[in-house]
Amino acid sequence: HVSLKTLQTPKHKVSWKEAAGALLLAGAFAFSVLMLTKVIPYFSFQRGIHFLSTKTDRVLDNPYFMAGFYVHITSSLWVMAGGVFQFIPALMRRKPAWHRLIGKIYVLSVLLLAAPSGLVLAFFANGGLPAKVGFSLQCVVWWLATFAAWQEIRHRRWLPHTEWMMRSYAVTLAAVSLRTESYVMYYFLGTKPIETYLTVTWLSWTGNLLIAEVLIRFGTAKRLLSQVKSEK
Repeated sequence: HVSLKTLQTPKHKVSWKEAAGALLLAGAFAFSVLMLTKVIPYFSFQRGIHFLSTKTDRVLDNPYFMAGFYVHITSSLWVMAGGVFQFIPALMRRKPAWHRLIGKIYVLSVLLLAAPSGLVLAFFANGGLPAKVGFSLQCVVWWLATFAAWQEIRHRRWLPHTEWMMRSYAVTLAAVSLRTESYVMYYFLGTKPIETYLTVTWLSWTGNLLIAEVLIRFGTAKRLLSQVKSEK
């Protein structure tokens, strides 16, 4: 006779790190949904909506700015939402074809749409040279990290690929950090609007990259890959 105890499937204990990672990804996806509600009004093509209301008529009359703006807000939205699924072990394990498809969409969207259009917007950024340089460097680093991730997977180097994808997605999530940090600085630390703006212009993506680097150094990418392999 086979005992009931023998038939039972061993339970996988979820560590606090896995729980925190899952919570972070859920938060990123929720923020993507929230951003969708913010993006939709722009497609009324009215000038006085949210971010566009901060720009002069001269900027709004510039076709390069307007094209860059609409390309950026749409491509960044699906990049942010799609990137979440690239770090879910169950999807990587059970649906590798979906993982590859979403990954290709993510990489091509960043390299051809989101990062280049962001670079166009950086040229028109409010806040003078510090803001223009900050946003420009963010787009360049975003492009390079994503390109590096693509190159690594082309050579089937899984660990470096995962690490570069973590860096790339960290920059993707700068949109989340920028808004969160702005709120905290303005309402809790009492900083002036221009001080807040110039600080988060840099902190939103450099801070995220620092966090990603710490996670990489602590073996997060290795654990993600080992979890995928061990459960196949």
